[in-house]
Amino acid sequence: MTFNQEFSQAWDFVEHTGISIFLTGKAGTGKSTFLKYVCRNVKKKHVVLAPTGIAAINVEGSTLHSFFKLPFHPLVPDDPRFSPRKLRDFLKYKKSHIKLLKELDLIIIDEISMVRADIIDFIDRVLRVYCQNMREPFGGKQM
Repeated sequence: MTFNQEFSQAWDFVEHTGISIFLTGKAGTGKSTFLKYVCRNVKKKHVVLAPTGIAAINVEGSTLHSFFKLPFHPLVPDDPRFSPRKLRDFLKYKKSHIKLLKELDLIIIDEISMVRADIIDFIDRVLRVYCQNMREPFGGKQM
């Protein structure tokens, strides 16, 4: 595997900071190679997610919908079911899943360009509520 400047810089962000990154590039530029490298070498507690079943299988991860128990309809921001006070009643996560959400340091979403904006906003809200960090994007998790 060859480390170029971009690869090294992205790795430094993932390994040594809590800063979220958006990694993009044409086919064959090493995005999947980088993802595999991160999964094998990062010391942070992490999860790999993807928007579709096929994409999740390709990265040996889970779908966003299964991991976050997302509903299969548009997620309107002012829906009263998703207010911070009612979100827990709507999602009904098990204690072990809540513990995992709190312990995660890094959430990797492959094929992020396929994810609708309302889903990203919903994930942000879920992480803020369950990680009890309403002031930080995604509850302070590195994305």
